[in-house]
Amino acid sequence: MTLIKSISGIRGTIGGESGNALTPIDVVKFAAAFGQWVLNKTGNKKIVIGRDARISGPMVRDLIVNTLVGMGIDVVDLGLSATPTVEIAVPDEKAGGGIIITASHNPKQWNALKLLNSAGEFISDADGKELLAIAESEQFTFAEVDELGKVITDDFYLEKHIQKILALPLVDVDAIKAAGFRITVDSVNSVGGIFVPPLLQALGVKETHQIHCTPDGNFPHNPEPLPEHLVDLSKKVVETGSALGIAVDPDVDRLCFVCEDGSMFGEEYTLVAISDYVLGKTPGSTVSNLSSTQALEDITSKKNCTYAAAAVGEVNVVAKMKEVNAIIGGEGNGGVIYPELHYGRDALVGIALFLSHLATQNTSISKLRDSYPRYYMAKRKIVLQEGLDPELLLTEMHLKYLHLNPSTIDGLKIQFGKKWVHLRKSNTEPIIRLYAESDTKEGLDSFVDSFYEELMKVNNQIEIV
Repeated sequence: MTLIKSISGIRGTIGGESGNALTPIDVVKFAAAFGQWVLNKTGNKKIVIGRDARISGPMVRDLIVNTLVGMGIDVVDLGLSATPTVEIAVPDEKAGGGIIITASHNPKQWNALKLLNSAGEFISDADGKELLAIAESEQFTFAEVDELGKVITDDFYLEKHIQKILALPLVDVDAIKAAGFRITVDSVNSVGGIFVPPLLQALGVKETHQIHCTPDGNFPHNPEPLPEHLVDLSKKVVETGSALGIAVDPDVDRLCFVCEDGSMFGEEYTLVAISDYVLGKTPGSTVSNLSSTQALEDITSKKNCTYAAAAVGEVNVVAKMKEVNAIIGGEGNGGVIYPELHYGRDALVGIALFLSHLATQNTSISKLRDSYPRYYMAKRKIVLQEGLDPELLLTEMHLKYLHLNPSTIDGLKIQFGKKWVHLRKSNTEPIIRLYAESDTKEGLDSFVDSFYEELMKVNNQIEIV
């Protein structure tokens, strides 16, 4: 059983002992801590909540709602909802914060409380530390009987979200209608099954096929939208003659596509393609995290615009986007952030922008993919022998490659021409995560192997897996 307490919320497996898993006691404790943090920070007695379709969702929802009501806080309950929809609802409702009940791409035994500030954005590092301190000290106050909060149910935010997307100038509904797309959707039996088909209908998609779109939380495959998990979608795209397949994760903030021939468009290229479209219409800066593909920087430079890199994590990407006034940004895991709508990863707006792009290009999705710079990525773990300080290893590698001016924004990233390697220490395991990218598939493995040899020369108390 696992319980992970972080600055952005609490995540864990259902069942087990309090403090070692996400039990009802832990849910109540952290819901109370967040309610108290919101009251301390804003004085606002309103919080928006929504949940994905996980089996444990109703139980966790009831615990959170009744805890907040007991603190004198009014709860706006969106019911089954996408993460980006809750993010939009928080400022629209003039609430003090929001809670999304989802463990994102984690398997069904997991659930989590993802926490938003009054802007509908993930709370900052400093705010998260304040909240964890409140939870640790259990310094929360509950309301007397005449001051209890109330529950407000709002079932209309799906439609509100869709209407906001349709109103965006770069969403070309006429072009999408004219294209006559046939599309297959895999929502891993979560809320994407409620949200994606209505969006496609509103965009004028001619025909939609659905697999795994019953929102009952019984995930038919690992919910992380990776190629090895999308075999059913790939087959269905070919069987139905679809122009493309769309896959989203359980809370609809990650997005990837399958080409018309059943091949993968590439999760890393979701942001690349959408940014290409956005920059072509409204030039500006772009941002992605340090572990995302170099292709975004390439297409940004080609359009004479400026690219900036951020530390890994949505809150860090958003901060960098605001700093450079980026027009589009996100992460290589299929997370698209379009500030014209809101500062949060949003698969729904990503779908609308991508289909607008594909429709106006008048080409197949596979040919669109081939038009972008091609890179190949590897992800490995460096296991450390007991007692080895990961910071020491990172420092030693930094000194070794000082002549290449490596980035230390988040761990260590070293650029070798068209290749790069990024090392980040894990906060939960005695490992260092290694991300590497090369412009040739054949050269990727040899590049990783040669870099591992250099690591071993610095410290041989490691193993790469």
